Amino acid sequence: MDSTEIAHNFSPLFIVYKDGTVHRLLGNDAIPPSPDPVTGVDSKDVVISPETAVSVRIYRPKPATATAQPQKLPVLVYVHGGGFCIESAFSPFYDRHVKSLVAEANVVAVSVDYRLAPEHPLPIAYEDSWAALKWVAAHSDGNGPEEWLNGIVDLDRVYFAGDSAGANIVHHLAVRVGSEGIGGLNLKGLILVHPYFWGGKLVGDEEKLRAEERHFMEKLWYVTCPTISGLDDPIVNPEYDPKLGQLAAERVVVYVAEKDALKNRGWFYSECLKKSGWGGTVEVVETKGEGHVFHLFNPTTDVALDFVRKLAAFINGNGGRRE
Repeated sequence: MDSTEIAHNFSPLFIVYKDGTVHRLLGNDAIPPSPDPVTGVDSKDVVISPETAVSVRIYRPKPATATAQPQKLPVLVYVHGGGFCIESAFSPFYDRHVKSLVAEANVVAVSVDYRLAPEHPLPIAYEDSWAALKWVAAHSDGNGPEEWLNGIVDLDRVYFAGDSAGANIVHHLAVRVGSEGIGGLNLKGLILVHPYFWGGKLVGDEEKLRAEERHFMEKLWYVTCPTISGLDDPIVNPEYDPKLGQLAAERVVVYVAEKDALKNRGWFYSECLKKSGWGGTVEVVETKGEGHVFHLFNPTTDVALDFVRKLAAFINGNGGRRE
């Protein structure tokens, strides 16, 4: 078969050829772990599953001045975005963002590198992230496989965070923790940044989106997860997840951006969560004048720096505020 014949064209993200070859147009850059000279945050990569090659990048903040009893730090499990099909935990965008968040919040972060669709369609990204979560939980007694986590982390204070498709993944992780349970950790909070959800009916002002834009997002769901029952499958639309009310986190914050096509889905998610019988608190914070994952593309702007401070404030129990 001619490898140049296109089966699916999802430019500017990726192209799938009829022979099965996938050509990613974005998100291919990767940088090695290294100490950050500005913040003092250090990082290292660990393969957690030799069978699948799933790995994590661990970040730990600059050590505080030595004390008789060093304080254990909260853990942030971070899952990157990219439509389930591009980017990685090793991307310059994500490495820079997670380092800045670790420095600001004074947490240990575990950034998950899951296998990508369409070669590895959903729910593989969910399963890889769940495997990473179980690996983190294995350190609860201080005798886990990674010394960077043993003795330094407080697994009674765990937070999940992700942007775009990563926000979708951490949502499903939080529901699974609540419905199935996982020993060794306590999920305190859930941070969804510009979450990637959709549905069979339009919500908010989604009817104002260009038809081509809606079609692109809808088609992408069927390519990244061919087994979905439709756009109201719980994978796509949490409104129809019967387990939504079992979400484990005590607090949830949903960040949306005014110029993001997915903005309405974030607001709608909070409404669905409130109606589900879930007993926690949820807040939506909207950033005016910005688009999808603006903080990754322009990390040094005042609004992006303030955004990182908001994320850190949530982790440290100070909530957020509407902009």
